Amino acid sequence: MKNVKLNKDTAFKWLTAFLAFILLLLGIGILLKLIISSRLSFDAFGLKFLFSREWDPVQRLFGALPFVWGTFVSATLALIIALPISIGIAVFLSELAPIWMRKPVSFIIELLAAIPSVIYGLWGLFVLAPVMQQWVEPLLGKYLGFLPFFKGYPLGVGMLTGGVIIAIMIIPTISSISREVLSAVPAHQKEAALSIGMTRWEAIWKVMLPYGRSGIVGAIILGYGRALGETMAVTMVIGNTPNISLSLFDPAYTIASVIANEFTEATYELYISSLIEIGLILFVITFILNAVARFLLWRMKRFEEVRG
Repeated sequence: MKNVKLNKDTAFKWLTAFLAFILLLLGIGILLKLIISSRLSFDAFGLKFLFSREWDPVQRLFGALPFVWGTFVSATLALIIALPISIGIAVFLSELAPIWMRKPVSFIIELLAAIPSVIYGLWGLFVLAPVMQQWVEPLLGKYLGFLPFFKGYPLGVGMLTGGVIIAIMIIPTISSISREVLSAVPAHQKEAALSIGMTRWEAIWKVMLPYGRSGIVGAIILGYGRALGETMAVTMVIGNTPNISLSLFDPAYTIASVIANEFTEATYELYISSLIEIGLILFVITFILNAVARFLLWRMKRFEEVRG
């Protein structure tokens, strides 16, 4: 019986190792395919492709900089908007909300994460964009127009609207994971903080959030990764113009959006290769982001172990 159990454990170990290896091969295969398919574009433009602002399929001139700019700015803007809201929701649901409210509200938030991207895009186009054009952007331009970020004509579709729609989409992800992290904080940590005279707010700010810092950072990185790769919703509201501008009112473009919009319209090999190279850039950006996130989490965990 002992040998049979040992054989089953060994077989299960090798099966899981094989599945993990298949996943690794899949990632390597995707990377190699992107590299091979983008070779024509790389030979034509070299590293200049990454720093060029030209995107003119008629003249056969291609550059990725407007899309890299749009991707990073829209994702960062979304994170700036979503982060305080998400952490606030997580704190409320884990510590402040009545018991009867926690499960229903948590379920609704998790349900929002499952709504298809195109539904968010339709809502953003027909509801959010008019609100931004008629109310939000004129108000920002009136009071903050002295800043370069809020200059220009309020179009309704542009970088700001794209950032807002992405923020709405990543709030459920960050808040749900952060809520689970805060709920996992040992009760004796909170009780000890309250017993020495801390207020409830001080216990949350000085004990719970630092204790769950590594998990919350992981949630933030996960949300940021989704924001970088978001496609349909942001395509419908960002304006889709290969433009680099400090004004958040101006239309812009992201890497995912240009691939979704123009891949079916690419009529010659250099055009297709350029779009695939943009996809390769997004792949590399996502890989680097995850590597940095892993490193930060490792450093935080090691620092906490040393301090403890």
